[in-house]
Amino acid sequence: MSTFERPGSTEQISSDFDSQRGFDAQRSDSLHGDVGELLAIDTPEQIDLHFSVAGIGSRFVALLLDWLLIGAAGLVVGLVSLFIFGVLGASHKLQSVGPWLAGILLLILFLFTWGYFALFEAYWTGQTPGKRVMKLRVIKDTGRQITLFEALARNLLRYVDYLPGLYLAGVITMLCNKRHKRLGDYVAGTLVVHERTEEQPLLFQSSMNFSQPADAWRQQTPAMFPADAVAKLNGQDLLVIETFFSRMLDLQLETRAAIAYRIAGQMGAKMGVAMPEGNPERALESIAYQMRSRN
Repeated sequence: MSTFERPGSTEQISSDFDSQRGFDAQRSDSLHGDVGELLAIDTPEQIDLHFSVAGIGSRFVALLLDWLLIGAAGLVVGLVSLFIFGVLGASHKLQSVGPWLAGILLLILFLFTWGYFALFEAYWTGQTPGKRVMKLRVIKDTGRQITLFEALARNLLRYVDYLPGLYLAGVITMLCNKRHKRLGDYVAGTLVVHERTEEQPLLFQSSMNFSQPADAWRQQTPAMFPADAVAKLNGQDLLVIETFFSRMLDLQLETRAAIAYRIAGQMGAKMGVAMPEGNPERALESIAYQMRSRN
């Protein structure tokens, strides 16, 4: 039997949502000094996705790390090329083979500077090594994972963003919009977001949307409580549960866990049943599902 806090009132829980939301926004700003707007995306599946838009600072550090890797790889290629050219020069074959090797070398350098970003983002779920270190990810404007087409498009425009030098065009463009998009992002329909792993929940993270049809719910959420017990709850109780799930990604971990336990304790007291051990969010999902199913 798990222990729950003494349940508070519905008004008190709602107040906790509002006060903690403001606190968490300040906390998020301190964790990501360059975070843009908190972006909410409604997907076709009626699931709300929340992302913190990455700012110029973190993207610059990620780009710097990537260029360090590219530079290290380029240095290795350069040393190998010098060795090969030296061998060919000593054997007097440089004049006939040299132009072909020079072309191959230029192709390799192009792949390093352009293909590096495009291929990593396409096949590494929107991340390069630098972005992974900084916990950034490129996604579509719809919240979906980018494909090879978007990766190629946004990185083809990277050279335009570099103009006239030092990424000036890209920086100016990013400063002129709240989502910090550069020209390549506008063309490809993408944006860069923080993964915010330090704020990812330790509890079960539901992607359930409470407006889904009952059939969809039935496939995802088991009924955990007797029907006569759930019948003791009213619409206001359901509203509290749905409000919690709609705001839980904005809550600090400790706050989210505490509120989940409090709401579960309140619902258990009203139903006159003991809550099962484990994650209280699962119990709240089940209650909401059962209440929706009876309507």
